[in-house]
Amino acid sequence: MSENRPILGVDVGASGIKGTLVDLQSGTLLGSRHRIPMPKDTSPDVVAGLFRDLVTHFDYSGPIGCGFPAVIKQGVAHTAANLNKSWIGTDAAAVLTAAADNPVYVVNDADAAGVAEMTFGAGRDERGVVVLITIGTGLGTAVFLDGRLLPNTELGHIYLASGVEAERHAANSTKKREELTWKQWGKRFNEYLRTMDDLLRPDLFILGGGSSKNFAEYAEFLKVRCRVVPAQMQNAAGIVGAAQFGAIMHAEQP
Repeated sequence: MSENRPILGVDVGASGIKGTLVDLQSGTLLGSRHRIPMPKDTSPDVVAGLFRDLVTHFDYSGPIGCGFPAVIKQGVAHTAANLNKSWIGTDAAAVLTAAADNPVYVVNDADAAGVAEMTFGAGRDERGVVVLITIGTGLGTAVFLDGRLLPNTELGHIYLASGVEAERHAANSTKKREELTWKQWGKRFNEYLRTMDDLLRPDLFILGGGSSKNFAEYAEFLKVRCRVVPAQMQNAAGIVGAAQFGAIMHAEQP
Protein backbone atom coordinates (compact mmCIF):
# COMPACT_ATOMS: atom_id res chain seq x y z
CA MET A 1 0.00 0.00 0.00
CA SER A 2 1.35 3.42 -0.92
CA GLU A 3 2.13 5.67 2.06
CA ASN A 4 0.43 8.51 0.23
CA ARG A 5 -2.82 6.67 -0.33
CA PRO A 6 -5.79 8.14 1.57
CA ILE A 7 -7.17 5.94 4.35
CA LEU A 8 -10.77 5.70 5.47
CA GLY A 9 -11.12 6.82 9.07
CA VAL A 10 -14.33 6.06 10.99
CA ASP A 11 -15.47 7.37 14.37
CA VAL A 12 -18.14 5.27 16.09
CA GLY A 13 -20.01 7.17 18.80
CA ALA A 14 -23.12 6.81 20.90
CA SER A 15 -25.03 9.26 18.70
CA GLY A 16 -23.76 8.18 15.29
CA ILE A 17 -21.08 6.80 13.00
CA LYS A 18 -19.11 9.23 10.86
CA GLY A 19 -16.14 8.97 8.59
CA THR A 20 -14.29 10.08 5.49
CA LEU A 21 -11.00 9.63 3.67
CA VAL A 22 -7.93 11.12 5.35
CA ASP A 23 -4.66 12.48 3.98
CA LEU A 24 -2.18 11.19 6.55
CA GLN A 25 0.62 13.47 5.36
CA SER A 26 -1.27 16.59 6.42
CA GLY A 27 -3.89 15.17 8.79
CA THR A 28 -6.72 16.65 6.75
CA LEU A 29 -10.09 15.27 5.77
CA LEU A 30 -10.55 14.70 2.06
CA GLY A 31 -14.11 15.82 1.51
CA SER A 32 -17.13 16.04 3.77
CA ARG A 33 -17.76 13.57 6.56
CA HIS A 34 -20.60 11.13 6.01
CA ARG A 35 -22.63 10.58 9.17
CA ILE A 36 -25.21 7.91 9.97
CA PRO A 37 -27.30 8.44 13.14
CA MET A 38 -27.14 5.70 15.73
CA PRO A 39 -30.48 4.00 16.48
CA LYS A 40 -31.56 2.97 19.98
CA ASP A 41 -30.45 -0.58 19.23
CA THR A 42 -26.63 -0.44 19.36
CA SER A 43 -26.02 -4.19 19.33
CA PRO A 44 -23.09 -5.55 17.28
CA ASP A 45 -25.25 -6.71 14.36
CA VAL A 46 -26.93 -3.32 14.02
CA VAL A 47 -23.75 -1.27 14.33
CA ALA A 48 -21.98 -3.58 11.88
CA GLY A 49 -24.73 -2.93 9.34
CA LEU A 50 -24.34 0.82 9.71
CA PHE A 51 -20.59 0.48 9.41
CA ARG A 52 -21.01 -1.48 6.16
CA ASP A 53 -23.33 1.24 4.82
CA LEU A 54 -20.75 3.94 5.57
CA VAL A 55 -17.96 2.05 3.81
CA THR A 56 -20.24 1.41 0.83
CA HIS A 57 -21.02 5.15 0.65
CA PHE A 58 -17.36 5.85 -0.11
CA ASP A 59 -16.98 2.88 -2.49
CA TYR A 60 -13.78 2.23 -0.58
CA SER A 61 -11.42 -0.74 -0.65
CA GLY A 62 -8.45 -1.01 1.66
CA PRO A 63 -7.53 -0.78 5.35
CA ILE A 64 -9.90 1.11 7.64
CA GLY A 65 -9.13 2.70 10.99
CA CYS A 66 -11.99 2.85 13.48
CA GLY A 67 -12.26 4.78 16.73
CA PHE A 68 -14.62 2.96 19.09
CA PRO A 69 -16.14 4.04 22.45
CA ALA A 70 -14.70 1.23 24.56
CA VAL A 71 -11.53 -0.14 26.07
CA ILE A 72 -9.99 -2.04 23.15
CA LYS A 73 -7.32 -4.74 23.49
CA GLN A 74 -6.20 -6.66 20.41
CA GLY A 75 -9.43 -5.62 18.71
CA VAL A 76 -11.71 -6.88 21.51
CA ALA A 77 -14.08 -4.50 23.36
CA HIS A 78 -13.78 -4.78 27.13
CA THR A 79 -16.30 -2.07 28.06
CA ALA A 80 -19.46 -0.57 26.55
CA ALA A 81 -20.46 2.46 28.60
CA ASN A 82 -22.58 4.09 25.88
CA LEU A 83 -23.34 1.11 23.63
CA ASN A 84 -25.22 -2.17 24.07
CA LYS A 85 -23.55 -4.28 26.77
CA SER A 86 -23.35 -7.21 24.35
CA TRP A 87 -20.27 -5.51 22.89
CA ILE A 88 -18.32 -6.50 26.01
CA GLY A 89 -16.09 -9.43 25.07
CA THR A 90 -16.89 -9.03 21.36
CA ASP A 91 -14.05 -8.97 18.85
CA ALA A 92 -15.05 -5.60 17.41
CA ALA A 93 -12.30 -5.68 14.79
CA ALA A 94 -13.46 -9.06 13.48
CA VAL A 95 -17.14 -8.05 13.42
CA LEU A 96 -16.45 -4.81 11.54
CA THR A 97 -13.94 -6.45 9.21
CA ALA A 98 -16.58 -9.00 8.18
CA ALA A 99 -19.17 -6.27 7.70
CA ALA A 100 -16.91 -4.04 5.60
CA ASP A 101 -15.19 -6.86 3.68
CA ASN A 102 -11.99 -4.90 4.31
CA PRO A 103 -9.44 -5.07 7.15
CA VAL A 104 -10.62 -2.90 10.05
CA TYR A 105 -8.31 -1.86 12.90
CA VAL A 106 -10.10 -0.70 16.04
CA VAL A 107 -8.78 1.68 18.70
CA ASN A 108 -10.34 3.48 21.67
CA ASP A 109 -12.01 6.62 20.32
CA ALA A 110 -10.43 9.08 22.75
CA ASP A 111 -7.00 7.56 22.12
CA ALA A 112 -7.56 8.07 18.40
CA ALA A 113 -8.47 11.73 18.91
CA GLY A 114 -5.47 12.18 21.20
CA VAL A 115 -3.00 10.72 18.70
CA ALA A 116 -4.29 13.07 15.99
CA GLU A 117 -4.16 16.09 18.29
CA MET A 118 -0.62 15.25 19.40
CA THR A 119 0.50 14.81 15.80
CA PHE A 120 -1.26 17.64 14.01
CA GLY A 121 -2.98 19.82 16.62
CA ALA A 122 -2.62 21.50 20.01
CA GLY A 123 -0.33 18.79 21.42
CA ARG A 124 2.21 18.92 18.65
CA ASP A 125 5.78 19.10 20.04
CA GLU A 126 4.47 19.18 23.64
CA ARG A 127 6.52 17.35 26.26
CA GLY A 128 5.66 16.17 29.74
CA VAL A 129 2.21 14.88 30.71
CA VAL A 130 -0.57 15.89 28.33
CA VAL A 131 -4.20 14.91 28.90
CA LEU A 132 -6.75 15.17 26.13
CA ILE A 133 -10.39 15.13 27.26
CA THR A 134 -13.10 14.60 24.66
CA ILE A 135 -16.38 16.17 25.73
CA GLY A 136 -19.44 14.58 24.15
CA THR A 137 -22.05 12.01 25.15
CA GLY A 138 -19.47 10.97 27.74
CA LEU A 139 -16.00 12.11 28.75
CA GLY A 140 -13.14 10.35 27.01
CA THR A 141 -9.48 10.69 27.97
CA ALA A 142 -6.11 10.11 26.35
CA VAL A 143 -2.94 10.47 28.43
CA PHE A 144 0.52 11.07 26.96
CA LEU A 145 4.01 11.27 28.46
CA ASP A 146 6.51 12.95 26.16
CA GLY A 147 4.25 12.10 23.23
CA ARG A 148 3.80 8.42 24.11
CA LEU A 149 0.26 7.17 24.69
CA LEU A 150 -0.94 5.34 27.78
CA PRO A 151 -3.90 3.53 26.13
CA ASN A 152 -7.43 2.94 27.39
CA THR A 153 -7.38 5.27 30.39
CA GLU A 154 -11.17 5.89 30.41
CA LEU A 155 -10.87 8.50 33.18
CA GLY A 156 -14.28 9.97 32.42
CA HIS A 157 -15.64 7.24 34.69
CA ILE A 158 -13.88 8.31 37.87
CA TYR A 159 -16.06 9.44 40.77
CA LEU A 160 -15.86 12.98 42.06
CA ALA A 161 -15.79 14.00 45.71
CA SER A 162 -19.57 14.52 45.54
CA GLY A 163 -19.98 10.79 44.79
CA VAL A 164 -21.18 11.21 41.19
CA GLU A 165 -19.50 9.71 38.13
CA ALA A 166 -17.64 12.43 36.22
CA GLU A 167 -19.27 11.99 32.83
CA ARG A 168 -22.76 11.90 34.33
CA HIS A 169 -21.98 15.19 36.04
CA ALA A 170 -20.15 17.10 33.33
CA ALA A 171 -20.46 15.57 29.85
CA ASN A 172 -21.91 17.66 27.04
CA SER A 173 -24.95 15.38 27.03
CA THR A 174 -25.59 16.41 30.66
CA LYS A 175 -25.40 20.09 29.72
CA LYS A 176 -28.02 19.56 27.03
CA ARG A 177 -30.26 17.31 29.13
CA GLU A 178 -30.32 19.63 32.13
CA GLU A 179 -30.28 22.80 29.98
CA LEU A 180 -27.29 24.21 31.84
CA THR A 181 -25.78 27.59 30.97
CA TRP A 182 -22.12 27.68 30.00
CA LYS A 183 -21.36 29.14 33.44
CA GLN A 184 -23.23 26.36 35.24
CA TRP A 185 -21.67 23.67 33.10
CA GLY A 186 -18.22 25.26 33.23
CA LYS A 187 -18.21 25.14 37.03
CA ARG A 188 -19.27 21.49 36.93
CA PHE A 189 -16.59 20.62 34.42
CA ASN A 190 -14.05 22.44 36.57
CA GLU A 191 -14.80 20.00 39.41
CA TYR A 192 -13.75 17.20 37.11
CA LEU A 193 -10.72 19.06 35.80
CA ARG A 194 -9.47 19.85 39.32
CA THR A 195 -9.82 16.17 40.26
CA MET A 196 -7.80 15.16 37.19
CA ASP A 197 -5.25 17.84 38.03
CA ASP A 198 -4.81 16.42 41.52
CA LEU A 199 -4.51 12.85 40.22
CA LEU A 200 -2.14 13.34 37.29
CA ARG A 201 -0.47 16.76 37.74
CA PRO A 202 -0.35 17.25 33.96
CA ASP A 203 1.52 19.97 32.10
CA LEU A 204 -1.34 20.54 29.68
CA PHE A 205 -5.04 19.77 29.31
CA ILE A 206 -6.44 19.73 25.77
CA LEU A 207 -10.22 19.87 25.57
CA GLY A 208 -11.70 18.24 22.48
CA GLY A 209 -15.02 17.03 21.15
CA GLY A 210 -17.95 19.22 20.18
CA SER A 211 -17.51 21.60 23.12
CA SER A 212 -14.00 22.59 22.05
CA LYS A 213 -15.38 25.15 19.62
CA ASN A 214 -17.20 26.87 22.51
CA PHE A 215 -14.09 27.08 24.71
CA ALA A 216 -14.33 30.87 25.09
CA GLU A 217 -17.78 30.46 26.68
CA TYR A 218 -16.49 28.55 29.71
CA ALA A 219 -12.71 29.06 29.86
CA GLU A 220 -12.94 31.63 32.68
CA PHE A 221 -14.51 29.01 34.99
CA LEU A 222 -11.61 26.55 34.67
CA LYS A 223 -9.20 26.95 37.59
CA VAL A 224 -6.32 24.45 37.55
CA ARG A 225 -2.55 24.63 37.92
CA CYS A 226 -1.59 23.87 34.34
CA ARG A 227 -2.46 25.28 30.92
CA VAL A 228 -5.85 24.43 29.43
CA VAL A 229 -6.35 24.86 25.67
CA PRO A 230 -9.04 23.89 23.16
CA ALA A 231 -8.29 21.14 20.67
CA GLN A 232 -7.36 22.49 17.27
CA MET A 233 -8.77 19.62 15.21
CA GLN A 234 -12.17 19.64 16.92
CA ASN A 235 -14.48 16.96 15.48
CA ALA A 236 -11.95 15.85 12.85
CA ALA A 237 -9.55 14.43 15.45
CA GLY A 238 -11.29 11.08 15.98
CA ILE A 239 -11.44 10.32 12.27
CA VAL A 240 -7.86 11.40 11.57
CA GLY A 241 -6.47 9.47 14.54
CA ALA A 242 -8.41 6.36 13.58
CA ALA A 243 -7.01 6.55 10.06
CA GLN A 244 -3.49 6.96 11.49
CA PHE A 245 -3.96 3.87 13.64
CA GLY A 246 -5.34 1.87 10.72
CA ALA A 247 -2.43 2.75 8.47
CA ILE A 248 0.17 1.89 11.14
CA MET A 249 -1.44 -1.44 12.05
CA HIS A 250 -1.90 -2.43 8.42
CA ALA A 251 1.73 -1.68 7.64
CA GLU A 252 2.76 -4.02 10.46
CA GLN A 253 0.85 -6.98 9.02
CA PRO A 254 2.99 -9.71 7.47
